[in-house]
Amino acid sequence: MRVLLKLSGEQLAGDSPRGFDIERAKWIAAEVKKAQNRGAEVVITVGAGNFVRGEYFAGDHVRPVTADNMGMLAIVINALALADVFNSVGVRAAALSNIQADQVVDQYTYRRALSHLGKGRVVIIGGGTGRPYVTSDSAAVSLAVELDCDLVAKATKVDGVYDDDPAKNPHAKLLKKLSHDQAIVGRDIRVMDKAALGLAADFNKPIVVFELLKTGNIAKVATGQTVGTRIE
Repeated sequence: MRVLLKLSGEQLAGDSPRGFDIERAKWIAAEVKKAQNRGAEVVITVGAGNFVRGEYFAGDHVRPVTADNMGMLAIVINALALADVFNSVGVRAAALSNIQADQVVDQYTYRRALSHLGKGRVVIIGGGTGRPYVTSDSAAVSLAVELDCDLVAKATKVDGVYDDDPAKNPHAKLLKKLSHDQAIVGRDIRVMDKAALGLAADFNKPIVVFELLKTGNIAKVATGQTVGTRIE
């Protein structure tokens, strides 16, 4: 099975509000290795909320296109750091970028990504789609479609999708399964932006929403076991 793991920038910050937490990255590497040991191929995309959120900068003085470009560059920083940490603990990984920055990172191409996967490496793709006005969620689904991944594994703070905010409503119910259409039209379902969900629906790409920080979850998702919420 080939899985695309979508991580948020905030998760890479660990318990801090900003920055890159080496220990958290090492823990993720160990969990990804468990998935590889069970025969899974892993592609990773990340967000940039631990460094730059484009929406926070966009305004009268910073153009939205500039703010989005800043965010995509921050994603490249995360990809580079994550790949180095993975390699340092014996999990072979390669960082690629959808933004051309040849001096510091290899350019993403379909063929290059498949070559790394064929050699047993984790492929970590930075730069989003390389275009502004597109979220990292949409980039994740797009890459999952392009690389023929079996599913998109969206790592979150909670154990799946609820019918309401579980932090505010103690009676919120965990939804084990949803259709793409239910996720798109549900006003209280905000696990991914609607454009990303729509793209997944167009290409019949399953999405599994699960809790990142539960030991063994990445391996379970990557080998088809029931974890979190499955949208298909």
